Amino acid sequence: MQAVILAGGLGTRLRPFTITVPKPLLPLGDQPIVEVVLAQLQDEGFNRVCMCLGHMAPLFQGFLGNGSRYGVKIDYIVEDAPLGTAGALRTLGDLDDDFIVMNGDTLTNISFRDLLNVHKAADAYGSIFCARIVEYVDYGVVTFDAVKKNLTQYIEKPTRHYHVSTGVYALSKRILALAEPDANGRLDMPDLLRAAQAAGHSVLCYTDDDAYWRDIGRFDHYEAASKDFQEDPRRFRRRRLAY
Repeated sequence: MQAVILAGGLGTRLRPFTITVPKPLLPLGDQPIVEVVLAQLQDEGFNRVCMCLGHMAPLFQGFLGNGSRYGVKIDYIVEDAPLGTAGALRTLGDLDDDFIVMNGDTLTNISFRDLLNVHKAADAYGSIFCARIVEYVDYGVVTFDAVKKNLTQYIEKPTRHYHVSTGVYALSKRILALAEPDANGRLDMPDLLRAAQAAGHSVLCYTDDDAYWRDIGRFDHYEAASKDFQEDPRRFRRRRLAY
């Protein structure tokens, strides 16, 4: 099985940490984020990984090598200019019919294998792992009519629930036929998935409301993920299954 890890971003929201170290190489405890991801993939039987790089690509290549010490084969695609979160997929050859794509700065404990299996069973062009978010509002939320400003609703400190895209996907190779970049040569994953939906193809939303997920794009998220990982690193590993 195959996974594509997107690791070409600048990590501007985590500066100054990411001035000298790319975001997926930042540590969770004593282990870089991307090493955690590679171990998770290997646990579930993924044996081929393609790293899509840009910013500080040689650091990744020097640190990860060919992937042998992680039990996977790592190939690299290096962008000369940013192509967007889905743009690099157009340059990949030797892709499986269905594969996982994920951001390299994501900490989660979902089963990537289950996501891929559900995606294939649905014959979907794309599948999005959607995490359930609980948002607590510390204020009284009011609504009012637009003309006279009369109060229509007053809700004290409401709790809101919704699902968000996590940057973890399963894709069919068929979707790449719809991968048309914009005038600047960029293509982002939401645009690719919307193109598949607009063309009448199935785009699945995969949920696991008990799963852990954090996007480590901001300092507070990175700090929380580091704390969670150090408290129980086994939470983020799966026992090797007998296939």
